[in-house]
Amino acid sequence: MLIRYKKSFEKIAMGLMSFMPTEKDIKQLQQSMKQYEEEKNFQLFLWKEEDIIGLAGVEIEDNKITLRHISVNPSHRNEGVGQRIVASLKDMYTEKELVSTSYTEGFLQKCEDNETAAE
Repeated sequence: MLIRYKKSFEKIAMGLMSFMPTEKDIKQLQQSMKQYEEEKNFQLFLWKEEDIIGLAGVEIEDNKITLRHISVNPSHRNEGVGQRIVASLKDMYTEKELVSTSYTEGFLQKCEDNETAAE
């Protein structure tokens, strides 16, 4: 289930976000977290099953949502968690197009390819 980020989840969110190639530097990671906490058009979501095992960060604009961060705990990868995160974001923002950055492009394309294959 997709839940909104709260400050009490900061450590787990930072841990998950640190798996992103762009967030290896602690200062960059802290800056990204601050952006999600302070800027209202940036939203951070966590994926919770029994535990929190995934994360998605988006920038919300008038007609689109940009997937800036997506990460899944390594022990839960290749189980479709990322695809469920993307599907939940699409369900949440039905009136907006979900687009990627250069860092999330490959993952989002893989999700869309799998979605097409399932139809």
